[in-house]
Amino acid sequence: MFVAILATLDTKGREAQFVAQELARLGVTARLVDTSGQPQVAIAADVTREEVFAAAGVAPAQLAAKGDRGEAVTAAALGAARLVERWHVSGELAGVFGLGGSAGTTIGTSAMRALPIGVPKLMVSTLASGSVGAYVGTKDILMMNSVVDVSGINRISRAVLTRAAQAMAGMAKAGALRASASDKPLIAATMFGVTTPCVEHARGLLERAGFEVLVFHATGTGGRAMEALIDEGAIAGVLDVTTTELADELVGGLLSAGPERLTAAARRGVPQVISVGAVDMVNFYGRASVPERFAARKFHRHNENVTLMRTTPEENRALGKEIGAKARAAKGPAAIFLPSRGVSAIDVAGGSFDDPLARNALFEGVQSSAGSTPVHVLDLHINDPAFAEAMANGLLALMGVKQTAASSR
Repeated sequence: MFVAILATLDTKGREAQFVAQELARLGVTARLVDTSGQPQVAIAADVTREEVFAAAGVAPAQLAAKGDRGEAVTAAALGAARLVERWHVSGELAGVFGLGGSAGTTIGTSAMRALPIGVPKLMVSTLASGSVGAYVGTKDILMMNSVVDVSGINRISRAVLTRAAQAMAGMAKAGALRASASDKPLIAATMFGVTTPCVEHARGLLERAGFEVLVFHATGTGGRAMEALIDEGAIAGVLDVTTTELADELVGGLLSAGPERLTAAARRGVPQVISVGAVDMVNFYGRASVPERFAARKFHRHNENVTLMRTTPEENRALGKEIGAKARAAKGPAAIFLPSRGVSAIDVAGGSFDDPLARNALFEGVQSSAGSTPVHVLDLHINDPAFAEAMANGLLALMGVKQTAASSR
């Protein structure tokens, strides 16, 4: 097995070679993969740029003729991703190591995101001290700050690259992760602070039924991570209590998981129960981060860094229609559970976001678009234990598992 070192060898060849030598010194085989856009390479590659671009279905000469660096980076990223996927499937890949600036980071992390969770992925980057969500995505990529530019071997870069090589060597030599005989089927659940009691209670019931429950914080990244794991086939059932990310996507909040949220389970036929947790709110940072066009709306100051904005009846109707339509498209068993007494901790009688008109519009939207998908309207609040039990037992029924007894309340 080997570690693939992804680097533009025309500009980062010396540094990539240093990492390969450090890995060799630590007993780890490495392959230098050239992702350069230009043919002038001083360091010999184990996998040439021609092979990388061929994997992307692109001829280097065509790219050179166009002179479009952005297109070259895109092609290199695609080719590198396809190669590392191929090596992983064949059992040859011990890990992926990337180094570089903006282009190298784009290429390296694109390849890493093509790999399953658990495969070692380490990116030494000039961008690692900033916002790296676009590079990491939903995968377990270790971003290491290069401190100085990846340009030459000096006392700083030597220290950073040596430690990075040691980290990769440790992960690579540990070998592939093995499944445990004690591993249980996985259920994915979505939670926000304002729906925590519901999810925690349901989780206890599902765990007693023999499942391991992965809880995803519905902050955009959490929803995307859950959808990705469902698409990878890792999830046996979905307890989608908290669909708040759809509200941020619709209205323009900061915690959107994108338009594909609430589609993976439907697409793959994974059993799912769905609710409308926290769709009463759109998320912003401090009050100053709220766009001026929303100045007249109703707000709740969660803390100095989190400002919540109440969704309107019109927005709730649109959200309900979206949720119902996405559930209706499911290839597997699905059901929707609606709590008539409130959808979050602050959407409760006397609470700051209590709005029966908005809830009614939300429920009408769901019911008008859900088709034959069962819709259960319960005279409960979303955080009532009985609501959590209804959702948990509803999911177990869809999965063909014996329902669990309610815990004492």
